[in-house]
Parts: sequence; structure tokens; C-alpha cells
Amino acid sequence: MRFDIITLFPELFAPFLESGVTRRAYSSGQVAVQLWNPRDWAEGNYRRVDDRPFGGGPGMVMMAEPLQHCLDAIRAARAEADAQELAEPAPLILFSPIGTTLKHGVVAEWAASRGAVLLCGRYEGIDQRFIDAHVTHQLSLGDFVLSGGELAAMVLLDALARLQPGVLNDEGSFQQDSFNPALDGLLDCPHYTRPEVWNGQEVPAELLSGHHANIERWRRDQRLRITAQHRPELIEQARQQGLLNAKDEGFLAKTASPL
Repeated sequence: MRFDIITLFPELFAPFLESGVTRRAYSSGQVAVQLWNPRDWAEGNYRRVDDRPFGGGPGMVMMAEPLQHCLDAIRAARAEADAQELAEPAPLILFSPIGTTLKHGVVAEWAASRGAVLLCGRYEGIDQRFIDAHVTHQLSLGDFVLSGGELAAMVLLDALARLQPGVLNDEGSFQQDSFNPALDGLLDCPHYTRPEVWNGQEVPAELLSGHHANIERWRRDQRLRITAQHRPELIEQARQQGLLNAKDEGFLAKTASPL
């Protein structure tokens, strides 16, 4: 898959693409990333990409024209690399407060796609005419505002890259992540490592028992407990989907009962 990123600060991506376990996805080209600075298509000595908003107000607005030329160049490059691009241009994603919240299901969809163009906004925003003409999807990390879309783009890339085969040391480890369908959408359980006793606190006996069925039951119970405590709506969602069995319901009933 290929992701083309439109950003005024391409230098921010260098350490991200070269660090951590997901760097394997980028260095191998399994998740190809191309960086494009719209300033390279801006006119004038100052390569201006923003201007004051009509109607007044604080801040500046990214201009449509440099973005249009930049997008044209991206589409030409993608079409040259992939004949399918001629018939079906890549989706254009804008990171925006009105976008769909980025959750596991959304990440999984993009992880199975052929890629997209990621538009990282800056300043007060982007000329709405460009958005109306070209943006096909809008995504949001949550109800807060960032200085630009670069961090959001990195979050999306990191989340989908780790779902690619061979990227993680244990290929199936992501299936044990919180929100994964393999865990019925529940939160993950606590994890422990050596030493067995640290600051007077012992590792739960179930994890030291060597009894795999008991270990898995303990982990399931802990996922249920933590999810019920912190994200009860996920318990109800799993219940509606018929994913909780009698033992699950019994454990939840017991933990919900007053002492």
C-alpha cells in the first residue's frame, strides 16, 4: 500500500519512519510513504501557501492553489506507478474535528486498503473549496485540536503498519491488543514480568501456575473487570453481539455485587 502525505513540515516524519518496530513496514516498502510539500508548488519568491481569511478573524488559511498543484503531482506519480490509479484515484483523507473518530475498526479498514493521500492541515484550516472538491474522508483523533495534521497522520500510519504481516516480532501479537475482535473488543488485561516479587508486590498466582486454561480464564476475567470499570459501553456492545458466555456473565455479576 502507498500513502502520500501532503505536509508543510516533511522533516517531522524522518525520525518516525526510522524508529520503532513499525520502521520495518516503511523500510521494506510494505507501507510505502511519500512526502510532498505544497510549498514546492507555490508561486512567488516566498513560496506562499497561506493567506488571511475572508471576513477577517485570527490566523491564516491554507490556499487552494498550491494544494491543487501538489495533489495533481501526487496523482500523476501514483498513476505512473499503478495503472489502477488512472481509473480510481486514491482517497484523500483530511484530519479534521468533524471527522470520524479513529478507532480500531477504522484502522483495520485502512490497513487492508491500497493506501491514500493524507492531507495535514495547518493554521486556521484549509480553503473550503479545496476540501469540497477533493477530500473524500475526514478522520479525527478525538475532541481536541492539534497544531497540525502531522501527528494525526503518524498515528494512523503507526496503527495500520503494526497490523501488516511480519511487522511485529510475533505476527499474532496485535490480536491481543485492546479493542481487537480477537478479544471481543474488550480492553487488554494486565501484564507482568520478572522479578516475581517487586516492592513487596507479587505476580498473580494464576500466571505462575503453568495451567494454561486457568491462565486464559484469569486473563479473560481481568479483561472483563477492567473493561466494565473503565469502558462499560464495550461490555454492553459485546453482550449485544452475543460474545459473552455464562462464565463471563457470572464473573461480571460477582464483581458488580457489593461486598
